[in-house]
Amino acid sequence: MAGLGRNAKRLKRRARIRRRVVGTPERPRLCVYKSLRHIYAQIVDDVHGRALTAASTLSPEIRGQVASANVDAARRVGQLIAQRARERGIERVVFDRSGYPYHGQVRALAEAAREEGLLF
Repeated sequence: MAGLGRNAKRLKRRARIRRRVVGTPERPRLCVYKSLRHIYAQIVDDVHGRALTAASTLSPEIRGQVASANVDAARRVGQLIAQRARERGIERVVFDRSGYPYHGQVRALAEAAREEGLLF
């Protein structure tokens, strides 16, 4: 992986993680994606191939409160995704960090979702 760029390395890690992490109807997958401006989270049932719920810094509840994708914004997205999951009756998920290090924004999102009652 020495000659690859940063995103190519992340995509290789993502593929390696996705071989093991599969969302089922009983325990769907909480998937995180980061762009330079926003952070997105969605809960996916891989068996049926559908997103069950999603949240991001573009969600109306969060959009006016944050200026960019930072740790505080990630924490708010984690809280919102956990609330939306509970509304749909989802309590347990598997966490898919999409090749990003479990640090900073990804960690803040995961910990906030756990604090709101999502189990993973």
